[in-house]
Amino acid sequence: MPYRYETHLHTCEASACGITRGRDYIPFFQDQGYHGIIVTDHFFGGNTAVNRKLPWRSWVDQFCLGYEAAKNEGDRRGFQVLFGWEQNYDGDEYLVYGLDKAWLGEHPEITRWTRAQQYEQVRRSGGCVVQAHPFRSRSYLSRIYLNTACVDGVEVYNGANRLYENAQAYRYAQSLGKTMMAGTDIHLADSDGLSGIVLDTSLADERDLARRIREHEPIGLIAPVEKLKTARLEPVTLPAEVLGEGGAPVQIPLSSLLTGEPR
Repeated sequence: MPYRYETHLHTCEASACGITRGRDYIPFFQDQGYHGIIVTDHFFGGNTAVNRKLPWRSWVDQFCLGYEAAKNEGDRRGFQVLFGWEQNYDGDEYLVYGLDKAWLGEHPEITRWTRAQQYEQVRRSGGCVVQAHPFRSRSYLSRIYLNTACVDGVEVYNGANRLYENAQAYRYAQSLGKTMMAGTDIHLADSDGLSGIVLDTSLADERDLARRIREHEPIGLIAPVEKLKTARLEPVTLPAEVLGEGGAPVQIPLSSLLTGEPR
């Protein structure tokens, strides 16, 4: 039996761009044949809906409201809801999986972490980091940051991205040998263009997902994979900076990261 999961989801309770309430995603995704969702609201460095002036534990409580509403409704309906978040740095964003609300409450220093510190500390605690939509090109972005070292996986299909941006991400992940992920980046419960992952067995919990990503276990993609493999690559229109070990810039030709051939 295939188990379908949405991996990139925003609620209106915690993401300023969110439209749908956490609880209202449950019947929607059940009707679409999904087994579960991972709520990944915009975190402290990104487009959060939560007042950053709140004391830390109060901020965490507010941030988790969308997830908790979804979890309560999911438990009532027999639908799995897991927790994560999406952190932003300089327009480059990262999906963090495997940790929980209690862990967040104990780590207020997370708001000051660099990309490398995030990766080190999240992994040390049993989580993982996936770079979201790495080749996204938008008017509000001035640069693309490609984090080659401080991530466990790459979101190669994002439902809000153009095909060529996703194709770039697919070739890039192939070159790096990173786990490939897909997600809708959903903000409104709408059946058009849903994405996610497919697993042979259901997830035990958040840490199970992080472990599978870190250990490169088979993960199927709800995505037009053949199109990603064969799509003609458009030129990368924004300046791109490649980040290596420790998050430091490295001089690697961008073209070498888009071949689809392992480095």
